[in-house]
Amino acid sequence: LPVLANVGERMKLGQGQREVERAMQMARLKAVTANRRMRVRFNCPTAREYRVVEVIGAAADDAANRCSETTYPAVPADSNPLTRPNHDGPIQRLPKDVSFGAAAALEFAPDGTVRYLNAGAYVAVPDPTGTAITLTKTNTVDVAKITVNRLGKIQLVPLNY
Repeated sequence: LPVLANVGERMKLGQGQREVERAMQMARLKAVTANRRMRVRFNCPTAREYRVVEVIGAAADDAANRCSETTYPAVPADSNPLTRPNHDGPIQRLPKDVSFGAAAALEFAPDGTVRYLNAGAYVAVPDPTGTAITLTKTNTVDVAKITVNRLGKIQLVPLNY
């Protein structure tokens, strides 16, 4: 019976891993197709939440309220590219008891490459190891990872069932 309970917990972790990976893929695709820089911000606006936001080239990009759907709605008031942002996504939440590791944000460029937030600045992803986004499940030792290399290739690291 304890083995079955553990499988259920790992399934929740795997679900969160796949949802975050899809959001990252969507952000990369939007950056390329819209020719705009896109960020995936983790623990934004609160723990266990994440949001894809368009980089608007202002101090507001890193402001705490940048994750607010009230201030920056997911559906823009118009589709005029001059009144950015027009490509922000809704706030998404991880499954219950799943949380992010130390990740802060990833930024996808229009050419598909990626940078990550490190000590307050966006820097190139190290090659060949890339960077990893980690998710953990409360009360377990299980960790799910999503790796991203400099060119923007996103991969799930399989959980060991």
